[in-house]
Amino acid sequence: MKILLIRLSSIGDIVLCSPVIRCLKTQIPDLELHFLCKENFKAVVAHNPYIDRIHYFENYKKIKSELKPLQFDQVIDLHNNQRTYIIKKILRVPSYSFDKQNIQKWIYCNFKINLMRKVHIVERYMETIKHLRVKNDNKGLDYFIAESDKVDLNKIDPEIKTDNYIAWVIGGQHKGKIYPSEKIISIAKQLKQKILLLGGPDDVAMGKDIAEKNAHHVINTCGQFSLNQSASIIQQSRLIITNDTGLMHIAAAFKKKVISLWGGTVPEFGMYPYMPHPDSKILVGRSFLSPSSKLGKPTLFNPSPMDKIPESEVLKAVEELW
Repeated sequence: MKILLIRLSSIGDIVLCSPVIRCLKTQIPDLELHFLCKENFKAVVAHNPYIDRIHYFENYKKIKSELKPLQFDQVIDLHNNQRTYIIKKILRVPSYSFDKQNIQKWIYCNFKINLMRKVHIVERYMETIKHLRVKNDNKGLDYFIAESDKVDLNKIDPEIKTDNYIAWVIGGQHKGKIYPSEKIISIAKQLKQKILLLGGPDDVAMGKDIAEKNAHHVINTCGQFSLNQSASIIQQSRLIITNDTGLMHIAAAFKKKVISLWGGTVPEFGMYPYMPHPDSKILVGRSFLSPSSKLGKPTLFNPSPMDKIPESEVLKAVEELW
């Protein structure tokens, strides 16, 4: 059997597909498994041993010329949007699509009525392949990095060692997902542990400000490392504090202790850390307008309630998990 699994983006969503990838490959004999995503997310799946071949979406012409001749037996669509609808029409093979619950999310965001199923998105992904009699092996998420991506912590700071620091992911795709820098500064001043700040190029200035105000034990690495190098820093840490981001799911894949912070989005969407270390904690800032949007974008009349997560709750969680 030859199957094409589609999840075009983004980091966290692709990581959340990993149980489906593993279960398909290990439970269907002689399966040839292909994966389609956008090229800028190739690092997320590049080293996954359960995928036989990775394809990158550029345009529909390429889908027709390169994927259609491969004659897939089935398409498993874990993205389910207009683009993947067209891709499935081009390939013209049986397809099975993930239920995004967009209507329920819209009602929740706009009318604050929660009609979402109380099921993690991974379980909903698994429902998409139930016709193949593939079952969840309950081993959690996977994330694979190359040996060359493993970070030598000693080069960051001689005092940084494996399992003796906190990795704090300060960034987020949208402002409504970002914990306020002034609160991070205040919390860091009350902690004695070494803290490595993680984030992308857009988070450099914020990270620099936080580090400068906690000069002795906070190190800003934002924008300095690739995705998989940041994953290596998470893998070697003792504890992760993170917003609702892709790195949160990578931390869960490594079975790390995770303190996840929520505001613009809410865990009820079903995308909270999946099977991380059992002592992990979820801290949610809420208002009567929560959630702000399905992606965490704040609006003029509905700003993110991330600032409603008390510093004391974060400090207490660190004390309990450290």
